[in-house]
Amino acid sequence: MRELHDLAEFDRFVETTERLDGVIVQGVDLSERLDVITSLSCVGATFLGCRLTGEALEHVIGSGAVVFPRLPDLPFDPYRPRLYGQGELLDGWIPGDPRSFDEDALDSKIYRWASRHDKGSNIPVLDALAQRLHDHAIDDALGEHLDGHPDVVAVMGGHSMTRTDPAFRTVAELGRAMSREGWHVATGGGPGAMEAANLGAWLSPYPDEALDAALTLLAIETDFHQADPYLRAGQSVLDAFPDGAASLAVPTWFYGHEPTNQFATLVGKYFANSIREDGLLAIATRGVVFSPGAAGTTQEVFQDATQNHYAVFGNVSPMVFLDSGFWRDDLPAEPLLRKLAGDRPYAALIGVADDAAEAMEFLVAHPPQNV
Repeated sequence: MRELHDLAEFDRFVETTERLDGVIVQGVDLSERLDVITSLSCVGATFLGCRLTGEALEHVIGSGAVVFPRLPDLPFDPYRPRLYGQGELLDGWIPGDPRSFDEDALDSKIYRWASRHDKGSNIPVLDALAQRLHDHAIDDALGEHLDGHPDVVAVMGGHSMTRTDPAFRTVAELGRAMSREGWHVATGGGPGAMEAANLGAWLSPYPDEALDAALTLLAIETDFHQADPYLRAGQSVLDAFPDGAASLAVPTWFYGHEPTNQFATLVGKYFANSIREDGLLAIATRGVVFSPGAAGTTQEVFQDATQNHYAVFGNVSPMVFLDSGFWRDDLPAEPLLRKLAGDRPYAALIGVADDAAEAMEFLVAHPPQNV
Protein backbone atom coordinates (compact mmCIF):
# COMPACT_ATOMS: atom_id res chain seq x y z
CA MET A 1 0.00 0.00 0.00
CA ARG A 2 1.42 3.38 -1.03
CA GLU A 3 2.23 5.84 1.78
CA LEU A 4 2.72 9.60 1.33
CA HIS A 5 4.63 11.32 4.13
CA ASP A 6 5.03 14.98 3.16
CA LEU A 7 3.56 17.63 0.90
CA ALA A 8 6.24 17.32 -1.78
CA GLU A 9 5.67 13.57 -2.00
CA PHE A 10 1.91 14.15 -2.19
CA ASP A 11 2.32 16.71 -4.99
CA ARG A 12 4.56 14.42 -7.03
CA PHE A 13 2.13 11.56 -6.69
CA VAL A 14 -1.01 13.46 -7.73
CA GLU A 15 0.75 14.93 -10.77
CA THR A 16 0.46 11.54 -12.44
CA THR A 17 -2.91 10.28 -11.22
CA GLU A 18 -6.47 11.27 -10.50
CA ARG A 19 -6.90 8.65 -7.80
CA LEU A 20 -5.82 8.37 -4.18
CA ASP A 21 -7.66 5.05 -3.92
CA GLY A 22 -6.06 2.88 -1.24
CA VAL A 23 -3.30 5.41 -0.51
CA ILE A 24 -2.28 6.34 3.04
CA VAL A 25 -1.50 10.02 3.60
CA GLN A 26 0.26 10.48 6.93
CA GLY A 27 0.65 13.73 8.86
CA VAL A 28 0.56 16.06 5.83
CA ASP A 29 -0.79 19.61 5.92
CA LEU A 30 -3.21 19.63 2.96
CA SER A 31 -5.01 22.82 3.91
CA GLU A 32 -3.71 24.54 0.73
CA ARG A 33 -4.66 21.66 -1.60
CA LEU A 34 -8.46 21.96 -1.63
CA ASP A 35 -8.80 22.10 -5.43
CA VAL A 36 -6.46 19.15 -5.91
CA ILE A 37 -8.14 16.98 -3.30
CA THR A 38 -11.67 17.62 -4.54
CA SER A 39 -10.57 16.52 -8.02
CA LEU A 40 -9.34 13.14 -6.78
CA SER A 41 -11.08 9.84 -6.17
CA CYS A 42 -10.36 8.74 -2.57
CA VAL A 43 -11.98 5.29 -2.38
CA GLY A 44 -10.30 3.36 0.44
CA ALA A 45 -7.78 6.13 1.11
CA THR A 46 -6.64 6.78 4.69
CA PHE A 47 -5.73 10.20 6.06
CA LEU A 48 -3.77 10.02 9.32
CA GLY A 49 -3.65 13.29 11.21
CA CYS A 50 -3.68 15.44 8.06
CA ARG A 51 -4.85 19.06 7.99
CA LEU A 52 -7.89 19.36 5.71
CA THR A 53 -10.34 22.19 5.09
CA GLY A 54 -13.97 21.47 5.84
CA GLU A 55 -14.81 21.13 2.16
CA ALA A 56 -11.88 18.80 1.54
CA LEU A 57 -12.85 16.70 4.57
CA GLU A 58 -16.40 16.41 3.30
CA HIS A 59 -15.14 15.30 -0.11
CA VAL A 60 -12.71 12.61 1.09
CA ILE A 61 -15.21 11.10 3.53
CA GLY A 62 -17.92 11.20 0.88
CA SER A 63 -15.56 9.47 -1.53
CA GLY A 64 -15.07 6.55 0.87
CA ALA A 65 -11.88 7.55 2.69
CA VAL A 66 -11.14 6.97 6.37
CA VAL A 67 -9.91 10.00 8.32
CA PHE A 68 -8.07 9.77 11.64
CA PRO A 69 -8.29 13.26 13.15
CA ARG A 70 -5.51 15.24 14.77
CA LEU A 71 -5.56 14.97 18.57
CA PRO A 72 -5.40 18.27 20.51
CA ASP A 73 -2.95 19.50 23.13
CA LEU A 74 -0.14 17.03 22.57
CA PRO A 75 3.59 17.87 22.68
CA PHE A 76 4.22 15.28 19.94
CA ASP A 77 2.73 14.19 16.62
CA PRO A 78 1.06 10.78 17.03
CA TYR A 79 1.05 10.35 13.25
CA ARG A 80 4.66 11.36 12.62
CA PRO A 81 5.81 9.84 9.33
CA ARG A 82 9.49 9.49 10.18
CA LEU A 83 11.89 8.61 12.96
CA TYR A 84 13.22 11.48 15.05
CA GLY A 85 16.31 13.08 13.54
CA GLN A 86 19.60 13.62 15.32
CA GLY A 87 19.10 16.32 17.93
CA GLU A 88 15.38 16.74 17.21
CA LEU A 89 14.37 15.73 20.73
CA LEU A 90 16.67 18.47 22.07
CA ASP A 91 14.69 21.18 20.27
CA GLY A 92 14.07 23.97 22.79
CA TRP A 93 17.18 23.29 24.87
CA ILE A 94 19.33 26.40 25.32
CA PRO A 95 22.96 25.42 26.07
CA GLY A 96 24.23 27.14 29.17
CA ASP A 97 20.83 27.43 30.83
CA PRO A 98 20.80 24.74 33.57
CA ARG A 99 16.99 24.56 33.61
CA SER A 100 16.42 24.62 29.87
CA PHE A 101 16.69 20.89 29.14
CA ASP A 102 14.25 19.86 31.87
CA GLU A 103 11.79 22.66 31.12
CA ASP A 104 12.01 23.38 27.41
CA ALA A 105 13.49 20.46 25.46
CA LEU A 106 10.97 18.50 23.37
CA ASP A 107 12.22 15.27 24.99
CA SER A 108 11.38 16.64 28.44
CA LYS A 109 7.99 18.03 27.40
CA ILE A 110 6.94 14.64 26.08
CA TYR A 111 8.23 12.89 29.20
CA ARG A 112 6.29 15.28 31.47
CA TRP A 113 3.14 14.66 29.45
CA ALA A 114 3.61 10.87 29.66
CA SER A 115 4.32 11.03 33.41
CA ARG A 116 1.14 12.84 34.41
CA HIS A 117 -0.45 9.54 35.37
CA ASP A 118 0.90 6.88 37.72
CA LYS A 119 2.50 3.87 36.05
CA GLY A 120 0.10 0.93 36.07
CA SER A 121 -3.00 3.06 36.44
CA ASN A 122 -5.68 3.35 33.80
CA ILE A 123 -4.79 6.48 31.87
CA PRO A 124 -7.49 8.43 29.99
CA VAL A 125 -8.47 6.71 26.77
CA LEU A 126 -7.40 9.58 24.49
CA ASP A 127 -3.96 9.68 26.13
CA ALA A 128 -3.62 5.93 25.69
CA LEU A 129 -4.75 6.20 22.08
CA ALA A 130 -2.25 8.98 21.38
CA GLN A 131 0.60 6.87 22.79
CA ARG A 132 -0.41 3.80 20.76
CA LEU A 133 -0.75 5.83 17.57
CA HIS A 134 2.66 7.39 18.13
CA ASP A 135 4.34 4.04 18.79
CA HIS A 136 2.66 2.52 15.74
CA ALA A 137 3.99 5.41 13.66
CA ILE A 138 7.49 4.77 15.03
CA ASP A 139 7.11 1.06 14.20
CA ASP A 140 6.14 1.95 10.65
CA ALA A 141 8.97 4.46 10.22
CA LEU A 142 11.49 2.04 11.71
CA GLY A 143 10.43 -0.68 9.30
CA GLU A 144 10.87 1.67 6.35
CA HIS A 145 14.30 2.75 7.60
CA LEU A 146 15.49 -0.83 8.06
CA ASP A 147 14.55 -1.76 4.50
CA GLY A 148 17.88 -0.18 3.56
CA HIS A 149 19.89 -1.73 6.40
CA PRO A 150 19.95 -5.53 6.29
CA ASP A 151 22.82 -5.98 8.80
CA VAL A 152 21.71 -4.48 12.10
CA VAL A 153 23.82 -5.22 15.16
CA ALA A 154 22.71 -4.08 18.61
CA VAL A 155 24.80 -3.13 21.62
CA MET A 156 23.04 -3.40 24.96
CA GLY A 157 24.31 -2.24 28.34
CA GLY A 158 23.69 -0.15 31.40
CA HIS A 159 23.13 3.59 31.50
CA SER A 160 25.28 3.96 34.61
CA MET A 161 28.56 3.34 32.74
CA THR A 162 30.37 6.67 32.88
CA ARG A 163 32.24 8.36 30.06
CA THR A 164 35.55 7.90 31.90
CA ASP A 165 35.06 4.18 32.58
CA PRO A 166 37.52 2.02 30.59
CA ALA A 167 34.52 -0.07 29.52
CA PHE A 168 33.06 3.03 27.82
CA ARG A 169 36.11 3.19 25.53
CA THR A 170 35.82 -0.54 24.81
CA VAL A 171 32.19 -0.22 23.76
CA ALA A 172 32.98 2.85 21.66
CA GLU A 173 35.77 0.94 19.91
CA LEU A 174 33.29 -1.85 19.24
CA GLY A 175 30.68 0.51 17.80
CA ARG A 176 33.37 2.01 15.57
CA ALA A 177 34.51 -1.41 14.34
CA MET A 178 30.95 -2.52 13.63
CA SER A 179 30.22 0.59 11.62
CA ARG A 180 33.44 0.21 9.64
CA GLU A 181 32.41 -3.38 8.89
CA GLY A 182 29.34 -1.93 7.17
CA TRP A 183 26.88 -2.98 9.86
CA HIS A 184 24.16 -0.67 11.17
CA VAL A 185 24.71 -0.07 14.89
CA ALA A 186 21.60 0.13 17.08
CA THR A 187 21.34 0.81 20.81
CA GLY A 188 18.76 1.57 23.47
CA GLY A 189 19.54 5.25 22.96
CA GLY A 190 20.37 6.29 26.50
CA PRO A 191 23.60 7.30 28.25
CA GLY A 192 26.34 4.89 29.34
CA ALA A 193 27.13 1.89 27.15
CA MET A 194 24.44 2.95 24.69
CA GLU A 195 26.01 6.36 24.15
CA ALA A 196 29.42 4.73 23.79
CA ALA A 197 28.30 2.47 20.93
CA ASN A 198 26.59 5.30 19.04
CA LEU A 199 29.65 7.50 19.63
CA GLY A 200 31.91 4.84 18.15
CA ALA A 201 29.70 4.50 15.09
CA TRP A 202 29.63 8.30 14.64
CA LEU A 203 33.42 8.51 14.72
CA SER A 204 33.99 5.56 12.38
CA PRO A 205 34.88 7.74 9.32
CA TYR A 206 37.61 9.49 11.34
CA PRO A 207 41.11 8.26 12.27
CA ASP A 208 41.34 6.22 15.47
CA GLU A 209 42.84 9.20 17.32
CA ALA A 210 39.47 10.96 17.10
CA LEU A 211 38.13 8.70 19.84
CA ASP A 212 40.86 9.88 22.24
CA ALA A 213 39.97 13.50 21.52
CA ALA A 214 36.25 12.81 21.89
CA LEU A 215 36.69 11.05 25.23
CA THR A 216 38.69 14.00 26.52
CA LEU A 217 35.88 16.36 25.56
CA LEU A 218 33.22 14.10 27.08
CA ALA A 219 35.11 13.80 30.37
CA ILE A 220 34.22 17.42 31.17
CA GLU A 221 30.89 16.11 32.48
CA THR A 222 30.18 12.43 33.10
CA ASP A 223 26.91 12.58 35.10
CA PHE A 224 23.88 12.63 32.82
CA HIS A 225 21.76 13.91 35.69
CA GLN A 226 23.59 17.23 35.17
CA ALA A 227 21.86 17.51 31.84
CA ASP A 228 23.09 20.87 30.57
CA PRO A 229 26.86 20.40 31.02
CA TYR A 230 26.51 16.74 30.01
CA LEU A 231 24.82 17.68 26.75
CA ARG A 232 27.22 20.55 26.10
CA ALA A 233 30.12 18.11 26.38
CA GLY A 234 28.39 15.88 23.83
CA GLN A 235 27.76 18.82 21.54
CA SER A 236 31.45 19.74 21.68
CA VAL A 237 32.26 16.33 20.18
CA LEU A 238 29.72 16.85 17.41
CA ASP A 239 31.22 20.28 16.71
CA ALA A 240 34.74 18.84 16.56
CA PHE A 241 33.71 15.87 14.39
CA PRO A 242 30.66 17.00 12.42
CA ASP A 243 30.60 14.41 9.63
CA GLY A 244 29.97 11.17 11.44
CA ALA A 245 28.39 7.92 10.29
CA ALA A 246 24.80 6.81 10.72
CA SER A 247 23.51 4.73 13.61
CA LEU A 248 20.19 4.09 15.32
CA ALA A 249 18.82 4.61 18.84
CA VAL A 250 15.63 3.04 20.17
CA PRO A 251 14.96 4.56 23.61
CA THR A 252 11.81 4.93 25.73
CA TRP A 253 10.01 7.49 27.87
CA PHE A 254 8.92 4.71 30.24
CA TYR A 255 11.82 4.93 32.68
CA GLY A 256 12.95 7.98 34.65
CA HIS A 257 13.95 10.80 32.38
CA GLU A 258 17.44 10.79 30.89
CA PRO A 259 18.77 12.53 27.79
CA THR A 260 18.52 10.64 24.53
CA ASN A 261 22.12 10.30 23.42
CA GLN A 262 23.35 12.76 20.83
CA PHE A 263 25.38 10.50 18.55
CA ALA A 264 22.63 8.41 16.97
CA THR A 265 21.55 9.91 13.67
CA LEU A 266 18.02 8.48 13.86
CA VAL A 267 15.91 7.86 16.95
CA GLY A 268 12.84 5.68 17.33
CA LYS A 269 11.60 6.62 20.80
CA TYR A 270 8.65 4.75 22.27
CA PHE A 271 6.19 5.19 25.09
CA ALA A 272 5.74 1.41 25.56
CA ASN A 273 9.00 -0.06 26.79
CA SER A 274 7.90 -3.65 26.18
CA ILE A 275 7.35 -2.99 22.47
CA ARG A 276 10.57 -1.00 22.22
CA GLU A 277 12.72 -3.60 23.97
CA ASP A 278 11.42 -6.63 22.12
CA GLY A 279 11.52 -4.74 18.83
CA LEU A 280 15.12 -3.59 19.27
CA LEU A 281 16.26 -7.16 19.80
CA ALA A 282 14.14 -8.38 16.89
CA ILE A 283 15.73 -5.99 14.38
CA ALA A 284 19.28 -6.96 15.43
CA THR A 285 19.52 -9.69 12.82
CA ARG A 286 23.35 -9.53 12.65
CA GLY A 287 23.74 -10.09 16.38
CA VAL A 288 23.63 -8.54 19.84
CA VAL A 289 26.50 -7.62 22.13
CA PHE A 290 25.76 -7.37 25.86
CA SER A 291 28.09 -5.08 27.78
CA PRO A 292 27.84 -4.97 31.58
CA GLY A 293 24.54 -3.71 32.92
CA ALA A 294 21.94 -4.37 35.58
CA ALA A 295 18.35 -5.63 35.58
CA GLY A 296 17.38 -4.11 32.23
CA THR A 297 20.37 -5.57 30.39
CA THR A 298 19.86 -8.97 32.02
CA GLN A 299 16.23 -8.93 30.93
CA GLU A 300 17.36 -8.18 27.39
CA VAL A 301 19.76 -11.15 27.45
CA PHE A 302 16.92 -13.57 28.04
CA GLN A 303 14.50 -11.81 25.73
CA ASP A 304 17.05 -12.25 22.96
CA ALA A 305 17.64 -15.83 24.08
CA THR A 306 13.91 -16.53 23.80
CA GLN A 307 13.86 -15.27 20.21
CA ASN A 308 16.82 -17.53 19.41
CA HIS A 309 15.59 -20.49 21.45
CA TYR A 310 12.34 -20.73 19.51
CA ALA A 311 13.73 -19.30 16.26
CA VAL A 312 10.86 -16.81 16.34
CA PHE A 313 11.92 -15.10 13.12
CA GLY A 314 13.16 -18.19 11.30
CA ASN A 315 16.81 -17.56 12.09
CA VAL A 316 19.19 -17.39 15.04
CA SER A 317 21.83 -14.70 15.50
CA PRO A 318 24.98 -14.39 17.62
CA MET A 319 24.94 -13.28 21.24
CA VAL A 320 28.24 -11.93 22.60
CA PHE A 321 28.93 -11.21 26.26
CA LEU A 322 31.46 -8.38 26.60
CA ASP A 323 33.53 -8.71 29.83
CA SER A 324 33.89 -12.37 30.77
CA GLY A 325 34.43 -11.67 34.48
CA PHE A 326 31.17 -9.74 34.74
CA TRP A 327 28.99 -12.21 32.84
CA ARG A 328 30.55 -15.38 34.31
CA ASP A 329 31.21 -14.34 37.91
CA ASP A 330 29.53 -11.07 38.91
CA LEU A 331 26.26 -11.81 37.15
CA PRO A 332 26.59 -15.34 35.70
CA ALA A 333 24.09 -15.08 32.85
CA GLU A 334 26.45 -16.59 30.26
CA PRO A 335 26.80 -20.07 31.86
CA LEU A 336 23.06 -20.15 32.54
CA LEU A 337 22.34 -19.28 28.92
CA ARG A 338 24.67 -22.02 27.68
CA LYS A 339 22.86 -24.54 29.86
CA LEU A 340 19.52 -23.29 28.54
CA ALA A 341 20.68 -23.50 24.93
CA GLY A 342 21.84 -27.11 25.25
CA ASP A 343 22.31 -28.50 21.77
CA ARG A 344 20.03 -26.03 20.01
CA PRO A 345 21.50 -24.21 16.98
CA TYR A 346 22.06 -20.92 18.79
CA ALA A 347 24.37 -22.60 21.34
CA ALA A 348 27.19 -22.29 18.82
CA LEU A 349 26.49 -18.57 18.46
CA ILE A 350 27.05 -17.68 22.13
CA GLY A 351 30.41 -15.95 22.61
CA VAL A 352 32.42 -14.15 25.27
CA ALA A 353 34.91 -11.35 24.68
CA ASP A 354 37.03 -9.01 26.77
CA ASP A 355 37.73 -6.34 24.18
CA ALA A 356 36.33 -4.95 20.96
CA ALA A 357 38.65 -6.96 18.72
CA GLU A 358 37.59 -10.26 20.30
CA ALA A 359 33.91 -9.36 20.00
CA MET A 360 34.31 -8.45 16.34
CA GLU A 361 36.31 -11.62 15.62
CA PHE A 362 33.50 -13.73 17.04
CA LEU A 363 30.75 -11.85 15.20
CA VAL A 364 32.51 -12.03 11.86
CA ALA A 365 33.17 -15.75 12.29
CA HIS A 366 29.61 -16.51 13.40
CA PRO A 367 27.05 -15.05 11.01
CA PRO A 368 23.32 -15.58 11.63
CA GLN A 369 21.86 -18.95 10.65
CA ASN A 370 18.53 -19.82 9.06
CA VAL A 371 16.83 -22.67 10.89
